[in-house]
Amino acid sequence: MTNVIIVHGTEGNPEGNWFPWLKQELEKLGCQVFVPRFPSPVGQNLASWLKELNAYEKHIGKDTILVGHSLGPAFILNVLERLDHPVKAAFLVAGFTGRLGFQHFDDLNSTFADKEFDWDRIRKNCKQFYVLNSDNDPYVPLEKGKELAKRLKTKLTVVKGAGHMNQEFGYIKFDLLLEMVKRELVK
Repeated sequence: MTNVIIVHGTEGNPEGNWFPWLKQELEKLGCQVFVPRFPSPVGQNLASWLKELNAYEKHIGKDTILVGHSLGPAFILNVLERLDHPVKAAFLVAGFTGRLGFQHFDDLNSTFADKEFDWDRIRKNCKQFYVLNSDNDPYVPLEKGKELAKRLKTKLTVVKGAGHMNQEFGYIKFDLLLEMVKRELVK
């Protein structure tokens, strides 16, 4: 069975955006899906999120798919740096590393994203990366997606006119992402 862990972003939660819909759709396909509630914004830092993830550690193995939105991809990169085995795939939606130029978010995200990553180890610990960024995201510039895809040695999927690919931009379903995950499930 494939385990899927969906990671929300800053000021996010498991009930937001397309997370409940994706969970339901993947469960219909026989996946076991987890959407942890990470502390945000109060208590948001890398250590507190890693502590929360400990409860799901037994579900992270060679058949695991990680899905992250916004800050979620940076958290996933941190997790992949720490693993001693590869996972099946990671879907990084509206992801970034470094600073975004919004003081509020940069302060909350700094322990996750504003650091040097061990890209070789990250690539070694995930068999396949998918990077999806929008061409009009008001929070995460497309350049951040291009940089992420380059570091991970994968292609960037540009989702046109999708904003931050969250509820604010009408994303309570995300058909493209579901289709991409489905293709990964049959590999």
